[in-house]
Amino acid sequence: MKPVIRVRRVYDAPAPDDGARVLVDRIWPRGLRKDAARLDEWAKDVAPSTDLRGWYGHDPAKWVEFAQRYQAELAAPGPQAALGRLRELASRGPVTLLTATRDTSISQAAVLATLLGPGRAEPETAPGGESACYAHLVCGECGAVVSEGHAPGCPAQV
Repeated sequence: MKPVIRVRRVYDAPAPDDGARVLVDRIWPRGLRKDAARLDEWAKDVAPSTDLRGWYGHDPAKWVEFAQRYQAELAAPGPQAALGRLRELASRGPVTLLTATRDTSISQAAVLATLLGPGRAEPETAPGGESACYAHLVCGECGAVVSEGHAPGCPAQV
């Protein structure tokens, strides 16, 4: 069974097909009562570090580098365990990753959705059309932005 992973804003009303609703932000969303969120879990351990979140500031120009740095953070033991928990949830049924971010397509939830179900994420489409995909700019071997050069020792570097 392929995992069904969705990305939505935590402020949106729950949908019947959400499955397990998991908040993936480190900080509780402003103005949202805990009982109103209707969460199954709050996975703080998979959220980006405070330093990375501050550097990124949801600047679309920094998206590709943010995704790379965030994936590097997720390789640490604490986030790996939390990521394993999300994979376990996804193996049992649909999972909706929730974030307070306005543009979910350039959020940590979008990165997590890609990691949990490669090519199978179902992010909400914002009004006005599809978001741009930058995956073709990232080396699958080392995670570097190809136009910036591969990481030292990358096997794709030919």
